[in-house]
Amino acid sequence: MSIKRPLAAVTLAAVVALAGCSAGSDGDDTSSAPASPSAEAAPDAGAAPEADLEDVPDVVAEVNGEEIGREEFVTSFEGQLQQAALSQQQSGAGEVDQDALKKQVVEQLVNNRLLTQAAADAGIEPTAKDVRATLEDVAAQNGLESADAVISALKEQGLTEEQVRADAATQFQVSTYIEQEADVQEPSEKELRAQYDELVAQMESQGGDGASAPEIPPFEDVRDQLAQQATSQQQSAAIDTIVTDLREDADVTINL
Repeated sequence: MSIKRPLAAVTLAAVVALAGCSAGSDGDDTSSAPASPSAEAAPDAGAAPEADLEDVPDVVAEVNGEEIGREEFVTSFEGQLQQAALSQQQSGAGEVDQDALKKQVVEQLVNNRLLTQAAADAGIEPTAKDVRATLEDVAAQNGLESADAVISALKEQGLTEEQVRADAATQFQVSTYIEQEADVQEPSEKELRAQYDELVAQMESQGGDGASAPEIPPFEDVRDQLAQQATSQQQSAAIDTIVTDLREDADVTINL
C-alpha cells in the first residue's frame, strides 16, 4: 500500500505534510518526497515515466554549509514524478515537465533543510515517545492501526525502520518548531459562519434545479471541516513567512 511518509518537504504554500527528510552529516543521506509512492499505475505503461537525471550533480544544493546530496534529491524527485504522472493521467493533461519539477523539488528540499536546522538550533530534541506519537498520527491519517503498521508499510516501500524513525523524529522537530513560531488562532464562530455562507453561495452558483441541484449540508455538519480548513490556511501562511525569513538570513547555493 502507499502511505504518506513521516515528514514532508515543505513548500511555501503548503502545511507540513508527511514525507521523508532524514538528514545526514555528509550530505549523502536517503531522504524522500512528500507522499511516498507505491506500485500504483502511472500513465500508460503502468509505471512512472523514466526520470531524467543526467544533469543532477553529486551535490544538488548547500544550505548553511550542509549538503543536499544527489541521492536525497533523486529519491524525492522520483517519488514526486510518479505522483505528478498519475495526476496528469487522471486529469488528461500532457507529460510532466521534469525540468520544472526538478526546480520545485530542490526548492522544497532547501526549505525543509532550513526548517530542520532552525528546529535543531531551537533545541527541539524528540524523545522515543515523541517519535512513536508521530508515527501513531501517521497511522491515524492513513487508516492504519498502529505505529508498527506504519513501519511495516514503509518497509514494503523500501525504507528501513531506522529511516522511518529518523523521518518521524524530524517531523516532530519541524512541527514543534512551527507551532512555537506560528501565531495560529482558532477561528471564531462568526468567521466560520462567513465561510459557510461563502460555501452555500458557491454551491448555489453551480446551478441545477430539482434533483440536479447540489445538496447543501447544514452548518453543524461541516463546522469542524471549515475550522480545519481555516487553521490550515493560517498554518500555510505562517510557514511561508517562517521559510522566507530563514532564507533571507541563510547561505544557500543551488547547483541544479
